[in-house]
Amino acid sequence: MQPIKQLEQVLSNLADAEHFLFSLSDLRAIIPGQSLAAFKALIGRAGKNALLKRVCRGLYLYPKVDYPAGLILYHAAARLRANEFNYISLESVLSDAGVISQIPMNWVTLMSSGRSYIVDCEAFGHIEFIHTKKTPDKVASQISYDPRYRLWRASVTLALRDMASTRRNTDLVDWEAAREFI
Repeated sequence: MQPIKQLEQVLSNLADAEHFLFSLSDLRAIIPGQSLAAFKALIGRAGKNALLKRVCRGLYLYPKVDYPAGLILYHAAARLRANEFNYISLESVLSDAGVISQIPMNWVTLMSSGRSYIVDCEAFGHIEFIHTKKTPDKVASQISYDPRYRLWRASVTLALRDMASTRRNTDLVDWEAAREFI
């Protein structure tokens, strides 16, 4: 069987509404024994044939399943930094709670034990990781796991503290609305 057909068959069997993002190592395991050049060509062909859609460097979406489109950036963040302590915070939490007046479009903000970095996810938007030295035991009472997003989520109080500790602009914060969370 041709490698592109083999890739398509395995992805159609594996992918579902919960599992639709694949790393290059995931994809490489589907078609073992290919040279790196042949594998890169295969991934390029899969993109051109709309079998895969590139989310960001090293992460691909299988678009033929019903996936939660509004959560792609969050799910990608969870996959990209799976070995780090991450939680949704800053403008993303404050916007969801109605504490800031503007909704960040196609931009998610997370605190991370990894380095600060902005990941360009092309048509999907951006993921901003902000480094924190906070450990899970220090913030355990102020975070909760959000299974829809596949990430931990800060409380509004913690998100406001994170805004202050990272010296982010708080001009958009509606302090009257914030008081009901503090």
